[in-house]
Amino acid sequence: MCPSFHWCTPRKGQAIFAQGDPANALLYIQKGKIKVTTVSRHGKEAVVAILGAGDFFGEGCLTGQPLRISTSTAILDSTISRLDKPTVIRALHEQPAFTERFMAYLLARNIRMEADLIDQLFNSSEKRLARLLLLLANFGKEGKPEPVVAEISHETLAEMIGTTRSRVSFFKNKFRKLGFIDYNGHLQVHSSLLSVVLNDGPRSVRGYKKASSERDLQ
Repeated sequence: MCPSFHWCTPRKGQAIFAQGDPANALLYIQKGKIKVTTVSRHGKEAVVAILGAGDFFGEGCLTGQPLRISTSTAILDSTISRLDKPTVIRALHEQPAFTERFMAYLLARNIRMEADLIDQLFNSSEKRLARLLLLLANFGKEGKPEPVVAEISHETLAEMIGTTRSRVSFFKNKFRKLGFIDYNGHLQVHSSLLSVVLNDGPRSVRGYKKASSERDLQ
């Protein structure tokens, strides 16, 4: 776990905080990627988010949340800034630049959550996977896209888009054959994958045969 000082460098696979820990600090990712998961009372685990550089997490402490409702784990070697709750509250009152940045992040995340819900309700699993890969590669965010994505299992991707591992494997193979992604030890996402997300026609990718059973397999 991260110690109580203001920064930590968790290695790949190391927990930053665990579900049930005291919620007493806001954290900011300077470098790396973090997986956020939660476990139900019946023991089922779900992936809530994959976060990268520039993202805040653990903000529940600011709303009176006494305990963490999720677990955060580094999926790459990372550098994390830790701000105790009193420090954050003081900064929000006294530092307009920090307040503006934090509020901008919260608003952007709210928009992302709405888009995620719409994506889950109305888009095919193929399009949901394409959008997720683009987001993981930083497309659509400020700054330069990061075409190389940390290795994330098919199982995790399937959990995040609400489908099966076999469908994730099927679509990733299609994307690779069409040159939208490459995989040589690391997953590399190209901007051409946007064509899958932006195409609203009956075919999600030009040249694909229409899979009439796709919606039934989501």
